Amino acid sequence: MESYDTLNVPGPIITSITRPFWDAAKRGELLLPFCDDCGQFFFYPRLHCPHCWSDRVGWKRGSGRGTVKSFSRIHRAGHFAWQPVTPYTLLLVRLEEGPTMLSQLASTPGVALAVGDPLRLRCVTVGKFTLPFFELDKSAG
Repeated sequence: MESYDTLNVPGPIITSITRPFWDAAKRGELLLPFCDDCGQFFFYPRLHCPHCWSDRVGWKRGSGRGTVKSFSRIHRAGHFAWQPVTPYTLLLVRLEEGPTMLSQLASTPGVALAVGDPLRLRCVTVGKFTLPFFELDKSAG
């Protein structure tokens, strides 16, 4: 399958807490929660900073760059709607700003991948949703 835009997959449940993140993805940007007290980024979005427990949290634009922390090639989708695009690669991405997030590799199956490889954000339309995928950053290094 060359395109994800016709998939009918279950998407994120968008709440008032997560809406800025998903709105940024629609614009092709990575917006990350940031603590105004301790100055640290974190991920996933929540009301309190997981570092210092402050409730003075906001949002800052992330670089959209990171590295592969871990990955797994998926040959049998966990949900039937993803089966047409198997095999695909799930990633743990260590973001340049510090947090780790789960994502998916936006590329052709079988691409050579290793822990530590540089990545960059590539937001992808998947059915009704825009999801923050990552691709190898060939310009890094």
